[in-house]
Parts: sequence; C-alpha cells; structure tokens
Amino acid sequence: MDLKDKLLDSYIAFEEELGPKDSIQQLRTAALKTFEQKGFPSKKEEAWKYTSLNSLILNDYTLFPSSEKAVDLNEIKHVFLYEVDTYKIVFVDGVHSPFLSDTTHDGLDVCLLSAALTKPKYSDLINRYFGAIATKEESMTALNTSYAREGAYIYIPPSIVAEKPIEIIHLATGDQGPVWLQPRNLIVVDTNAQVQIIERHQSLVEHQAVTNSVTEIFAHREALVDYYKIQNDLDTASLIDNTYISQDTNSHVSVHTFSFGGKITRNNLNYFQNGERINSTLKGITLLQEKQHVDHYTLVHHAQPNCESHQDYKGIFSDRSQGVFNGKILVDKIAQKTNAFQQNNNIILDDKAKVNTKPQLEIFADDVRCSHGCTIGQLDEEALFYLRTRGIPKKEAKALMTYAFANNVLESVQISALKKRINKLIAQKLGVNMGFEL
Repeated sequence: MDLKDKLLDSYIAFEEELGPKDSIQQLRTAALKTFEQKGFPSKKEEAWKYTSLNSLILNDYTLFPSSEKAVDLNEIKHVFLYEVDTYKIVFVDGVHSPFLSDTTHDGLDVCLLSAALTKPKYSDLINRYFGAIATKEESMTALNTSYAREGAYIYIPPSIVAEKPIEIIHLATGDQGPVWLQPRNLIVVDTNAQVQIIERHQSLVEHQAVTNSVTEIFAHREALVDYYKIQNDLDTASLIDNTYISQDTNSHVSVHTFSFGGKITRNNLNYFQNGERINSTLKGITLLQEKQHVDHYTLVHHAQPNCESHQDYKGIFSDRSQGVFNGKILVDKIAQKTNAFQQNNNIILDDKAKVNTKPQLEIFADDVRCSHGCTIGQLDEEALFYLRTRGIPKKEAKALMTYAFANNVLESVQISALKKRINKLIAQKLGVNMGFEL
C-alpha cells in the first residue's frame, strides 16, 4: 500500500480516535476528498517544478502517534530560547508535553488547538477563522486539514501586548520509527495587539521524520506580528510548511525564515492584504551543506491601495545542496500606490551546488512602485585576497564575507537573544568562531 492509500484508509481510525465530532469535522471531510483527488504534488506542477517529494512518500510512516516519550530537558535545552523567559507550547512526536510547556490564559490565550476545537467558549473564533485563508485546493494543506487535531492556538485580545515571546516547538524522538506529523496552528492577533512568535521543528535523532505543517495568522487593524521560523534539522528530517497570513488596515506582519538544515524543506508563505496602509515583510537566510534542499515559495497579494511589501532572501550553498526561490507579487487593479520590493541573492561556494530562482511581478495597477531581482554568484576573489593580506586565514575570510552577505537580514531580528543564537548557528555552519556577537 502506498502512502496516499494509507492516509486515505487510516482516516476512519483517526475519526474513531477523535471521538465526538468537533466544530471542523465537515472541513476535514471535504479536505480529505481534495487530497484524494489531487494526491501529492509532483514536479509536473509549475509550483513544484524543482522539488520532488518522491524520496519521502515511498516510506512507511506512523501517522498519528498517541503516546509521548519522556525526554531529558538537558538534552533538548539547546532547542529552546532559554536566554529569555517565554511562553512555550511543546509537542513530542505530535503529542503535547505539559512538562516542557508553559501556556497561559491570563489576559491572552496560548494553549492547544485540541482544546480550542472542543471547548464551547472557543467555538465562535474557531468557526470564524479556522480554514478561512488556508488554500483549500492545495493538496498538502488539504492533507493537513483532514488530519488536523493538534497544534498551537494563540489569541491576543484587542490592545494587548504579549509580555513574553511565544515558542512553538515540535520535537521528534525516533521512538515511533518513521513518523509523519501534521501540526496545525491558528493565531489571531486582534485590533492594536502585538506578539512575537518563534517556531521550530526539531528531530532529535537520525530517523525518517516528515512534518506537514499549516499555520493561519490573522492580523487585525493596527496589529503587529513578529514571527520567526528556525529550521536547523537533521539530514533525515523533512518539513513542508504552509503559512497563510491575512492582514487588515495598518497592520504589520514580519516573517523571518532561517533555513539551516534538513533533507527537504519546502516553505509556502502566503500574504493576503485586505486593507490600506499595510506593511508585509518577508526575509530569509538559507545556509545549506551536503545534499540538503530548500524551496521558498512566496506570494504577496496586494488587494488594496497604499500598501507595502518587502522581500529579501539570501542563500548560501555549498557541497551538493540545492536552493529554490519562487516569489510572486500580485497587485490588483484597485491597489494603486503600492510599493513592493522583492530580492533574492545567492552565493554558491562549490561547483556542484545549485540554485533555481524565479522572482515574479503580476501588476494590474498603473500607479505603483514595484521591483524585483535575483543574483547568483560566488565570493569576490579580490575582496577575499584583500582580507588574507590583512592576516585573516582563508577559511575565516570566506566565513566573514559570507556572514556580511547575510547580515542585513539579521539586522532586522527584533529579539536580541534570538539574534545572538542565529549568529552562533551561522558560525557553526561555516565552521569558524566569529569572535563577536551582534
């Protein structure tokens, strides 16, 4: 039995395990039919032209682990942002870990999606938001929706500023063997509210782990969302991440994506601007080695006038790694005075590394400022020679130039402890000690 058939056949058992029907049961059933019709995406589809999932879907997986394995906090401390106090929602093999988590209902909700799906007091928000912006025809999103059960539920009420960052951590222990996880996050930031969120998926041992994640973020009028994705997984773990963002008037949503490891990583990041004077920021650093593969697929839909978007993705590729960037800016006819920028710059450190990049503009308005561009190149040999004449060894000189190439993305990270952590991760990947902190 192939993986698609197993997923379809296992749905009845999944329903029985859920027990009484919850508020999204009809959405699940419809989504399963969509996945049955479409199946897994293939390279025949333009959006997946450079990324194949064949190496993932040939395996046999545990689909919905039901027991949590105890993990030693000292062994996973490096996964958390322990330098600062945070709210935490932690899942081990897809199962919530109360011991590792620190949730709250004190002035804001940072809790489990499973609780929000079953408790009447959350039903109005669930019915209004769940599945409202996630693309129903996208097959991997549909698959996630059909098995949606657990993940993070975050609600920030009007005019509330979350006093601490929120961490969403998914750990895979290998205790279940090869595992296919499908977390679902719902984040609602109400009028004039603010929040910072850090999301991480981490496989703790080398085993086949695939995470098919979907996150929906709703930013209401004058809301501010500062979101960080840290992707530094083992070479046997893969991530398919679908993030959908809806913005209202005067809101600002920023997403930084740091892709430092994993077998196959696919990031689908979709922004929908539904008001005026909206600011959308998409930034990322990709730093890959060996045979790792990362595919960034972005969409910013400007549907109203007087809005801005800024995309800046930097890629650094060595060995036989592969990177893909496919970014699209869509400007509707009504969206006059749009200011949109998109840039993808890449450095190839070895001859066998590969990059495919495709920035796109689709503009139907005539009074706009829109630009896009991409570059693929190598380190400047003259600049490298200059650094070496100043007594800097070749390895450190290459690392310094590589770091400088990505630094403008790091500068916009608003959590200082996270900025220092990413700085150290980059140094580790480059195999040097930078000798300084941001």
